Amino acid sequence: MNYLVAVIPERLKAEEAYAALQRANLGVESIEILGRGFKSADQCGLIDPAERAWRQIRWMLVWLLPFGFSAGFLFNRITGLDTFTWAGRWGNQWLGGGLGAIAAAMGGFFIGGGVGLLVGSGKALSYRRCLNQGEFLIVVRGTDPLIRQATTILRQFRPTTLQGYDHSE
Repeated sequence: MNYLVAVIPERLKAEEAYAALQRANLGVESIEILGRGFKSADQCGLIDPAERAWRQIRWMLVWLLPFGFSAGFLFNRITGLDTFTWAGRWGNQWLGGGLGAIAAAMGGFFIGGGVGLLVGSGKALSYRRCLNQGEFLIVVRGTDPLIRQATTILRQFRPTTLQGYDHSE
């Protein structure tokens, strides 16, 4: 299934674009309009990228922390390193486990999407942000020919952004 998302700043233009898509017989079930007075982002299933990243980070931490702790603990036990002489043999093993868990937490954060949260992407567009600013989204779902036809129609209304997605799952 392919998607086309157009961001239109004005309600009247968004309604005109929606009506033009309907007149082209693209199918009412394949066209949605999001914004104030229409469907919300949650009703459409539009997920906030930051929320998705934090969920991925938490999921990775659940799996990586125990492995990181175990790896650090076992590495210290096998090698017999006495890095912290004041801690003794067991203390060094537990500290090794703690350092392994810290390394795992860093890996879970960076690999899970933390860099995108901190740095962000200039090209990535948060559609939720557009909706919060009072703009409207027109979402068209369908086959390649339907998306091409919708793209031609929507370009006439000069959307702020016109983005296509291929959802092959």
